[in-house]
Amino acid sequence: MSEKINRVVLAYSGGLDTSVILKWLQQTYQCEVVTFTADLGQGEELEPARRKAELAGVKPEHIFIDDLKEEFVRDFVFPMMRANAAYEGVYLLGTSIARPLIAKRQIEIARAVNADAVSHGATGKGNDQVRFELGYYALAPDIKVIAPWREWDLTSRSKLIEFAEAHQIPVAKDKRGEAPFSTDANLLHTSSEGKVLEDPWQEVPDYVFSRTASLEEAPNTPQVITLAFEKGDAVAVDGEPLSPASLLARLNDLGREHGIGRLDLVENRFVGMKSRGMYETPGGTILHVAHRAIESLTLDRGAAHLKDELMPRYAELIYNGFWFSPEREMLQAAIDHSQAKVSGEVRLKLYKGGVHVIGRRSPNSLYSEKVVTFEDDQGAYDQRDAAGFIKLNALRLRLLGRRDR
Repeated sequence: MSEKINRVVLAYSGGLDTSVILKWLQQTYQCEVVTFTADLGQGEELEPARRKAELAGVKPEHIFIDDLKEEFVRDFVFPMMRANAAYEGVYLLGTSIARPLIAKRQIEIARAVNADAVSHGATGKGNDQVRFELGYYALAPDIKVIAPWREWDLTSRSKLIEFAEAHQIPVAKDKRGEAPFSTDANLLHTSSEGKVLEDPWQEVPDYVFSRTASLEEAPNTPQVITLAFEKGDAVAVDGEPLSPASLLARLNDLGREHGIGRLDLVENRFVGMKSRGMYETPGGTILHVAHRAIESLTLDRGAAHLKDELMPRYAELIYNGFWFSPEREMLQAAIDHSQAKVSGEVRLKLYKGGVHVIGRRSPNSLYSEKVVTFEDDQGAYDQRDAAGFIKLNALRLRLLGRRDR
């Protein structure tokens, strides 16, 4: 320690790791700890975190448990969905997109309580340390960041438990054995990685899945739903208007029942290593498919293809933790501009893990049945024009062919 820390805001779940971190911060830095627990729809009871923090000596007025579900979906998930963002083509960024919101709120609390530091429980091997800290520094350039996993000597699970027992920190029975895998959850997804998932050749055990039915358990009858969009954001399911968080929760229920949204992925972490994870993103998968479907009607070809070119860069920025960067904001401005006419309805068939588009309509549709028909188009399209179009596009190829023949 090179400087005195008076007060630190800890991103706190109340689990084993952050409970140990809380006590370690108090001892190591001789500082006051403020805890912040974010409700992002992870489906867990959060009040036990309050009781654990109080037992650890945190003042009641310094225990923050904030319901951020609506802000999470409205201001983070939906903007990302407008971009059709998928890291390495498939990962819908469920963990990545939650980190900037947690960092944002943590900095807000740090300012409110006059803290001079923030802390998190991310390890030195993962992406989350980068995501949290890039967010912290973007919003509070001079903030002190304490990352215990990069400082302490508690390098194993058994050492964490020993520390907890030595300091009367309650340890749940299911935490005492060797953890089969680690998880992270929010309203958008659940991720699982480590231990039983570390061999990429081995199939993921059934007990890992928590958000989706297996294909064998999913109904044998498909379900048809209609999803309505306004300016690129989903606003209603089957004609019922819903808030962003309520809409995603509804889609999660539908996706769970039909086994939608499982992804077994070996990905490239920002820190350099490859890792294997299992992701369950039921509602997000439905939303992703539906959004592309409504865009297929309403976006001009040039705009649609440019968005597809920008998407990998946008997704990589989110994955790597650059949500608050100027380049992400520039891309977001372009993406949001493209969504002005992306309104209408998409009809989907959900069946055995699949999301199938079976209909789409929009008052802003660029699709012209009169132009595209194989029947008499009554002069809407002069097929003779195609000859000149083809010859102009073939000119350079013909010149190359003549030269190289």
